[in-house]
Amino acid sequence: MLNFFKSSVGKKYLMGLSGLVWAGFVAGHMAGNMTIFISKEAYNAYGHAIVSNKLLLYGTEGALIWALITHVVCAISLSFSNKKSKGAVHGGSPNGSKGANLGSTWMAIQGSVVLAFVILHLATFKYGTHYETTVDGVVMRDLAKLMIEVFQQPGYIAWYVVSLILLGIHLSHGVRSIFQSFGLLHPAYQPIIRKAAIGYSVVVAGGFLSQPIFVFLMN
Repeated sequence: MLNFFKSSVGKKYLMGLSGLVWAGFVAGHMAGNMTIFISKEAYNAYGHAIVSNKLLLYGTEGALIWALITHVVCAISLSFSNKKSKGAVHGGSPNGSKGANLGSTWMAIQGSVVLAFVILHLATFKYGTHYETTVDGVVMRDLAKLMIEVFQQPGYIAWYVVSLILLGIHLSHGVRSIFQSFGLLHPAYQPIIRKAAIGYSVVVAGGFLSQPIFVFLMN
């Protein structure tokens, strides 16, 4: 089993599995954040429900950290392996491989920006200013107030928009690649999977982008 995960096929499988974990997380996180459209109280209650369930919280954080490290390590390893194999076969970087190399480089840039965004964004809301409020008699953190405060900053919104657009692009390719990693990207289903991946990325990125726009315009 260990030898399998050391192979290129095994690393691609781990890339797909770790990508699936994050794809599921961002969709769930986006859906949960949409409670801000219901009310500030609903958004705060949603956030409080998550942090109050320690098993869910730490389990999710552990899975995300594992998936993140696995995804990055496998991506770097596969990239080096691909460059090494191409160099061995062609004696250098042939013109025919420039498109693939540029595509891989662009995915790496997207991934790096998205990674920086995720870390900074989560840190902003996890360790940001701690406000308190009461919802249905329960004292909890006022995350809605923090969100409004953060999304009143034009510079942060600009960074957020750029990062979410890149996240959407990264997801549209990444979700399709998950099927390929698992050996499920059958030629007959490629058009459907491609459209589904694009649709998924638009919904997720669009859902996230709607939140700062709503907060900025309504407060």
